[in-house]
Amino acid sequence: MPGIGTIINVAAIFAAGLLGMAFGGRIPKRVQESMIICSGVGTLFIAISGAMEKMLVLAGEGLTSQGSMMLILCLTLGTITGEALQLDERLEGFGEWLKKKTGSSGDNTFVHAFVTASLTVSIGAMAIVGSIQDGISLDPSTLIAKSVLDFFIIVIMTASLGRGAMFSAVPVGLLQGSMTLLSRLISPVFLGNPAALSNISLTGSVLIFCVGVNLVWKRGIRVASMLPTLVYAVIWAYLPI
Repeated sequence: MPGIGTIINVAAIFAAGLLGMAFGGRIPKRVQESMIICSGVGTLFIAISGAMEKMLVLAGEGLTSQGSMMLILCLTLGTITGEALQLDERLEGFGEWLKKKTGSSGDNTFVHAFVTASLTVSIGAMAIVGSIQDGISLDPSTLIAKSVLDFFIIVIMTASLGRGAMFSAVPVGLLQGSMTLLSRLISPVFLGNPAALSNISLTGSVLIFCVGVNLVWKRGIRVASMLPTLVYAVIWAYLPI
């Protein structure tokens, strides 16, 4: 059945959230703060490995880098576009709406947890490739693998940041479900041009790196406003450069 991978992914995130909530209340504040740092450090290294995998290539007996110009220009254009569209405010507004609808009005950390977790588990090549495979080949294996990764990430984030992290399942379901439904239309864009998927992986890893920076150093990087970077990264793959 098309979409089973997304259903499993959403269920894994909710299950992880429930587990994180069960243990989060029993964890001292000091330990919770340390767990936030740990999840941030883990996020940073996942992002760095993803970015370096696409940027560093063998050239003779040494290494060389690629994609720097694409990354800088797409980040710049993407951030300008995202700020113009007020994507950060819109995502936070959606978080506020969920906060009210889920009876979490008294939870001051809900929106921060929701936004942070959503950006961590929604961005990346696995979500795109997995959703397309699920829609065309009825193969949910990539999304199942993503579900396992998301499970551990959300357990830690829910326990340390709060229950809002659990509701990152909503944007994951909406985004991946939409891509599965439209898989036959969008598959030529990504699977027909390996450079498009490579660019998505590189720029997505950089955005996830920014999420890690926010967690570790409590910086105010407006990552949601940088999301159009992913669109420009796909467009770049089709430019005659």
